[in-house]
Amino acid sequence: MSKNKLPARADLILDAQQILCRPEQKPLHDHSILIENGKISGIHPSSECQHIESDSRLNCDQHLLFPGLINAHTHSPMSLLKGVADDLDLETWLNQHIWPLEGALMSEEFIKDGCNLALAEMIRSGTTCFSDMYFFPNIIAACAKQAGLRAVIGLPILEFPSVWADDASAYIEKGLLLADELKNESLLRTALAPHSTYTVAPETLRKVSTLSDELEKRVHIHVQETAAEVKQVVAQYGMRPLEILKDSGLVNPYLIAVHMTQFSEEDIEEVAKRNANIIHCPESNHKLASGICDVASLMDQGINVALGTDGSASNNDLNMLSEMRSAAFTAKTCNRDATAVNAQQALAMATTNAAKALDLSDHCGTLEAGMSADIVAMDLNTIEASPVNDSLSHLIYSASRESIRDVWVAGKQLLRDRKLTTLDEDDLLARARHWREKIITAQASFT
Repeated sequence: MSKNKLPARADLILDAQQILCRPEQKPLHDHSILIENGKISGIHPSSECQHIESDSRLNCDQHLLFPGLINAHTHSPMSLLKGVADDLDLETWLNQHIWPLEGALMSEEFIKDGCNLALAEMIRSGTTCFSDMYFFPNIIAACAKQAGLRAVIGLPILEFPSVWADDASAYIEKGLLLADELKNESLLRTALAPHSTYTVAPETLRKVSTLSDELEKRVHIHVQETAAEVKQVVAQYGMRPLEILKDSGLVNPYLIAVHMTQFSEEDIEEVAKRNANIIHCPESNHKLASGICDVASLMDQGINVALGTDGSASNNDLNMLSEMRSAAFTAKTCNRDATAVNAQQALAMATTNAAKALDLSDHCGTLEAGMSADIVAMDLNTIEASPVNDSLSHLIYSASRESIRDVWVAGKQLLRDRKLTTLDEDDLLARARHWREKIITAQASFT
């Protein structure tokens, strides 16, 4: 909270009933957020801000304002594939359904329409930043820029050919060119995104490690998602996936290891010692029966754990509110301990922890002077919300995404009273219907 002298004016003032600035802090009551040039210039008691001039002022006297949520792992274009292959294990889901469908449908049009549908869903559920991994990252970057969302664009790396690239070298070359093109975009960053140790060879991972060090880029990769994956990699290389990453020089603070439902005590020690980051995707892991990531044990060792939804094809939504609740409930059941992963920790996983994992702590994850104005307003004046005895408890354990009323990124309003301001809802729905017919036709051709 800013203690500086009150400014004479602001671009935007949000007068709020409650403001939750950081997960570990008590909410502020009857305070105002002042926004100037896309950043928070101060947070002060509303009674002191009545005479400050502004271009715009919004009365949020029945709302909770909190930091925009950060989805630290998703595959946004896969929003078009929600519901096409439910109630299957990961290997069957991927090999017999998802990969064949991607082979039949993949195009720039598919990426654009699927990504825009995902961005709309994320905005409407309070997500202001996402970390993506998928083909045609150039299209995903363009969609994020147009929609106004903050994003870390994964530069995909695989050994096998796709419509995006022919081999690992081509993936890397195209990815680095895109990274250079995006380097001056204020809301966009890039990360190296090898898919996994079972789809990317150790020699390629060593190249990725060298590039990560040279370019100071995060490495976003699926790691030890299922027991079958671990068994397959051990059979092929004689090492567990995390051992391969260690041998490649990738277990370090730049590592964003996604899933990690299968880990040993040695794995925990290694990740903790080298300050790597883990992304927990509880709902996708539950749905695919991949396993349970014991995040309480990881946190006990000081490991930074963030949250992601995974793609809509395996979740089947991009709702970070429900992901926080699932993370807390999963940890409590897994440890048979009701105190495991409390509400504060659940919110941190979707805000401050995620910002740290993505190297965005200087920009987002909290509401305080100097930070980007990435802000969500939730309506507290509803039957479902009432009475709000504890706003943090309500946010984690009671709130639904339908209560999200307004969303800003860098001070720009992307959602106004539940209406998208940068995306055309009617067009999104029409495009989704278009792809439904294509998906049905494609499924019929190989089933």
